[in-house]
Amino acid sequence: MKTADFDFYLPEELIAQTPLERRDASRLLTLDRRTGAVGHHHFYDLPRFLRPGDCLVLNDSRVLPARLIGRRPTGGACEVLLLTDRGGDLWECLVRPGRKLKPGAQVIFGDGQLTATVEAELNDGKRAVRFHYQGIFLEILEELGRMPLPPYIKAELQDQERYQTVYSKVVGSAAAPTAGLHFTPELLEQVREMGVKVCFVTLHVGLGTFRPVKAEEITDHEMHAEFCQISQETADTINETRKKGGRVICVGTTSCRTVESFAAEDGTLSERSGWTNIFIYPGYRFKALDALITNFHLPQSTLIMLVSALAGREHVLAAYEEAVREKYRFFSFGDAMLIGDIEGNTATAQPGRC
Repeated sequence: MKTADFDFYLPEELIAQTPLERRDASRLLTLDRRTGAVGHHHFYDLPRFLRPGDCLVLNDSRVLPARLIGRRPTGGACEVLLLTDRGGDLWECLVRPGRKLKPGAQVIFGDGQLTATVEAELNDGKRAVRFHYQGIFLEILEELGRMPLPPYIKAELQDQERYQTVYSKVVGSAAAPTAGLHFTPELLEQVREMGVKVCFVTLHVGLGTFRPVKAEEITDHEMHAEFCQISQETADTINETRKKGGRVICVGTTSCRTVESFAAEDGTLSERSGWTNIFIYPGYRFKALDALITNFHLPQSTLIMLVSALAGREHVLAAYEEAVREKYRFFSFGDAMLIGDIEGNTATAQPGRC
């Protein structure tokens, strides 16, 4: 199967640059994975498509405000983006301007409460950078750091919490698990009250999620690895849901990849943690997941390949064409999709744009 098979036309003006004022006011396109039937709703309509006994699986990873704007001792501006914590205040980073930040270079952030030394050059233009400070590093980052927004978002984010889910807890992602951005505390409470279980996994999203597929054949693409974990409590909730005939509905491709990475062949789960580079594309047999809530993804990306594995490439591309016609908002701050066995619910869908 070719990478070009997952291309589609996307007008640039449909790439959402800012979040909506109200999280759950985003639109929700439903896609029946069996028939390809499409419905148009809003995210606050989600409870209509859930049933008592289902469970939602959410990724509770929190984005690290990993973009640091600093200056060299000479006064020249520079930028450091934290990627991987190597321990002992040593981080693998991307830096700009690279030609000025060679080993031995010093960087000052803020009023000097945080400084750094470039210790080594790494592969792919990365640097090993050691940080120096007094106090708690994460607290300093919360004060000085900025959100590492995706490259297709040009606007400055006014409220950094809008690039965090309302249930984010475990700091470690370089990008948000964006399907969860649509939830509000009130919507989650409504879901729980109707008898839907809510459980959490953790997958720390890496910047590799934005890396394009350059291979002509998708099977030649090498996935980046990301750290993920699942608790025994979540494993028990998912196992019990499946045993009783409920549906496992993953919120986001990150939750999907975590569950599918750790599920046994019969779909059962147990407490696990580790790195995953699972690549899900058409032909994959899902072991635990029944439905997926996700945003609209980049053309020719591994993520559109993943949703195509669930609903079929033709159904997905047809739904994307519909979304473009109806001017849905795309990517991180965009609208959402629910993909699964939608059953008769599409009969109540409003035609055209909501």
